Amino acid sequence: MTVAIDNVAQERLAKRFDKWDADGNGLLEPSDFTTEAANIARAFGESPESPKASALRDGFVALFGDLARRAGVAPQGSIDREQFLRAAGEIVQGGAATFDPVFAPVAKGIVGLADRNGDGVIDGEEFATWLNALGLGQAEARAAFQQIDTDGDGTLSEQELLAAVRKFHLGELDVELLG
Repeated sequence: MTVAIDNVAQERLAKRFDKWDADGNGLLEPSDFTTEAANIARAFGESPESPKASALRDGFVALFGDLARRAGVAPQGSIDREQFLRAAGEIVQGGAATFDPVFAPVAKGIVGLADRNGDGVIDGEEFATWLNALGLGQAEARAAFQQIDTDGDGTLSEQELLAAVRKFHLGELDVELLG
């Protein structure tokens, strides 16, 4: 991996830390991850207590647990910025073999929330709803969808979404997926 990609990954992970630090105390805690899941659920018009939102929350809780373990912190502990950047950097730079198992439950939860017609994939309109919730406009959402729909079938599978999130964090994709 080149230094430029490493720098982009570091910058995006730092932005991710700031986004997830819901209470702004400079630490990531399990509650920050459940807050993020609830915020995403609300953006899709879903109650944070619904089954779909619960699946996303469980994915985020598992993600925090993995980060905590890598940071040498108890599962209910706190992770500071340096610990997060080290632990998350290890996950991201490990490529698909490391990243995918950790983030797959979150991607599955997002697909579950975004998939309004129940076909198990996200179409362009459903994807635009998510990106609109992140603050992107319709034209940006359409362009982003075309970049991420790698097989060109007009839908995004969990695997395509997972690959896009991984590539974004590696600096290989410039579609804004942080909000």
